[in-house]
Formats: sequence, C-alpha cells, structure tokens
Amino acid sequence: MKDTSLLLLLSSLFCCSTNSARLTVTPSTSQIFRDNSVSLRCEDASDGWTVRRNTSIENRAECGAGWGISAGSSCNISSSNPLDSGVYWCESTEGSTSNTITITVSGGSVFLQSPVLPVMEGDDVTLICRTKMADRPPADFYKDGVSIRTESDGHMTLLHVNSSDEGLYKCSVQNEGESPESRLSVSEKPTTTARPPTSSSVSPTSTSTPPSYWLLPVTASLCVLVLLVLLVVLVVLVRRCIRRKPEAAEVEMGEDVTYSHVKISQSRNKPIKQSRRGRESGPAAVYSELKTKRDVCYGEIVINTNRRKEIVPEPDVLYSSLR
Repeated sequence: MKDTSLLLLLSSLFCCSTNSARLTVTPSTSQIFRDNSVSLRCEDASDGWTVRRNTSIENRAECGAGWGISAGSSCNISSSNPLDSGVYWCESTEGSTSNTITITVSGGSVFLQSPVLPVMEGDDVTLICRTKMADRPPADFYKDGVSIRTESDGHMTLLHVNSSDEGLYKCSVQNEGESPESRLSVSEKPTTTARPPTSSSVSPTSTSTPPSYWLLPVTASLCVLVLLVLLVVLVVLVRRCIRRKPEAAEVEMGEDVTYSHVKISQSRNKPIKQSRRGRESGPAAVYSELKTKRDVCYGEIVINTNRRKEIVPEPDVLYSSLR
C-alpha cells in the first residue's frame, strides 16, 4: 500500500510537470506588423519543452530548425514576415502539448490588436484597430464579415462577453485598408476560483484551472490508515480465539458424574437373614468405595422382600466415591 501511494504521488507530480506548460507571446496580441519582433515562451515547463508551429509551408517545425532562435523553452523571432503566420504551441519530449496560439503577421498597414488567449466569460474585452500612424483614426469593426459598429477613436469594447461574442473580428480604416481576421474565444467562468480582473484589452488571463493532484496522496494515506485499523481488529480477534481454546479444554476434562438406579429383588424361597440380635433385618444400605482418579458415581439400590406381607423398604442409597 505504501508503494501504491508513492506511485500515485509520483504520477501526480509527473502529470503536473508534463501538462502545466502554457505558451505565452510578447507582445500579447494575435496580430503584428511585418518586421516586428515576437517572443514566445513555455511557462511553468520543465526541461525538454520546445516551441513548435504549423504554417502554410511547414508542419510541426521546431524553433531553431529554419526559423526563430531557440533559448531553452523560449523562442524569439527578431523580424517577422507573413510566412510566420500560423499556429504555435509548446511540446515536450514525451509528446505532451500546451495550449495553442494563432499569430498573424500583417503585410499591410492595418492590424487588429485582440487578445491572443481565450478570455473569460463576463470579462470586458477591448479591440484596437492600429495603423502605422501615431494617431488612432476612426475604424469600422466587423464580426464574421458583418459590420457591427464604427468607433471614432479606433477601439471597441465588448462588455461582459459570453459565448455569443465568439467569432472572427477585423477592422478597416478609410484610405488605409483592413486588417486580417482574428478569432475571439470565450471560455466559461470557473465556479471554484475568484473572479479575475474585469478588464482584458491586451493580456487576458488564462482560463485553465489546475487540477487537484494533491487529492491523490491524501486518498492513499486514508487507505493506509483504514488498512492499519483492520489489521489491529484482526489481531484482537485472533488473540481472543487463542484464549478460548484452553478454557474449552478445561471444560472437557472436568469431573464427570454418573448416576445409576439399581433395584435388588429377593426370592420368596429364601428367608431374609436376620441380624445377630435376632431381629429381622429390613432393607440394608450397601456402601462401596471405588478409588479412581476424579470420577464420582452415585448408585441407588432398592431391596424388595417378596413375602406374604410385603414390606416396601425405603430406598437405600449406594454411594461410590471415585477418586
């Protein structure tokens, strides 16, 4: 049982080490301009985690193998181009993977700054339409190809988002063009955690809830405790059974008592013997002593005289002492 609890503890630690990696990107936006730098990092990851990506020209390409500069569990792209657009994730040597992030490199003059990670239900989300100009011009915002509103300052805030706000968003600026589309994902609010900050414009919080791996060693400890209690009860029952055996043997070897009822009848032809004093003897008592170890026998002898006038004597008792 101790070995089992140890295995459960090790497995929980292994799960925590292989499934808790999370990919983050800096700047925290799903779209960037051409020639901008991008840094990707596998957070909460142990050794052996690397950044991989799928693009239009390659699949599962590892950082440092033809793209980016690898630095342990991090990857840096110094000068991005539209071919760097794709899906990025962290992967361990055992094949475990983290969350995925979609990055789009805009070759135009407009891009939409939106959360790169899923946002939590109930949060406020701000989408910013950026250009290479310093000032923010008015912009039109679209969801799934349909115009939803126009903002004079180039940014739009979605209040208390829910699943209905999920979709593909883009923006357009007059005389500048439009941005690529970016997907906005909304995750359900966990019931066991505190509500995160209500503002999520650039760096939304992650919605993943860490699993309760500590329950495994606690459960194993409870099983060990129950097993020990059962073992103590078993020992007590065995000791009681051992104590009862000698008592049962003593009862079997105790003194046995035998009772016998003896009747002696006298023939009519033979007279009854008289005693030396000339009197007719009545029923006599006969005593016999038997020496044995422990047994005692009691016998009752009744003597009947068959005369004309029958006298029924009182029952005499024969005592036998068995030693």
